[in-house]
Amino acid sequence: MQLEPIYSLKNPRIREWAALKQKKYRDQTGQYLIEGVRLVEEALQSDCDLEYILYNNDRMNERLHDLVAEIETRGLNLVECTEQVLAQVADTKTPQGIVAIAKKSQTSIDFAAADRAKPVILVDGMQDPGNLGTIIRTADAVDACAVIVSENTVDPYHPKVVRATMGSLFHLPVRELPVTQAIEQMKERGFQMIGSSSHNGEDYFRADLTGPLALIVGSEAHGISSELDAYVDSWVCLPMLGKAESLNAAIAASVMMYEVVRQKSIKNETV
Repeated sequence: MQLEPIYSLKNPRIREWAALKQKKYRDQTGQYLIEGVRLVEEALQSDCDLEYILYNNDRMNERLHDLVAEIETRGLNLVECTEQVLAQVADTKTPQGIVAIAKKSQTSIDFAAADRAKPVILVDGMQDPGNLGTIIRTADAVDACAVIVSENTVDPYHPKVVRATMGSLFHLPVRELPVTQAIEQMKERGFQMIGSSSHNGEDYFRADLTGPLALIVGSEAHGISSELDAYVDSWVCLPMLGKAESLNAAIAASVMMYEVVRQKSIKNETV
């Protein structure tokens, strides 16, 4: 549904939407930004709640035209705006002609009903948006149960995180939760807490990762916070066979997630 076009940077709605680049306004409104043709396409194909879609005719090409037409067909709120107005809302320097205002998912994670065959990925203290986005994308690829981020981790709805997920944010539950509370709930349901470490612990391919588990991933600089140490049932690490001191946190987490997949696949084949 086409709404009234917006051509002024002083429009109060533009100011409200541009403020979503800051976490405090995302928290206050429960909204976040989705930028670019591909991500908006992914959001449309998921259960993502798109409240408004802003687009600019000067950036129109065949793909954007088809996307806008589909949005109109679905009866969603479309707002034509100038390139300057779109740039004011967007986080990127060169917007692709479309930005959506989406509502955060409010669905809670029920660990009692969770598929215990799928790992939970718990991210603690990570500040790099690209790393968190990559972890969410990998978690989607391995069909993880959910991604939980601690309160001292970068916001999963940060525009750079959203872009780095390449749409995976819309495919699985990603929630910012009090971590200790989430861990206690998972432990009550039989989940093992597997802590990832850069140096200490059992080699990841020797550890038993076949049962219900949560993989805890810390920041590259500081690892897992001391607050969570007491909850870890076992530690795993990637052996450093060459001269590299450590791996990027997102790469290390991705390797471990696929080891979980490998071990569970072998176990299922032998049952």
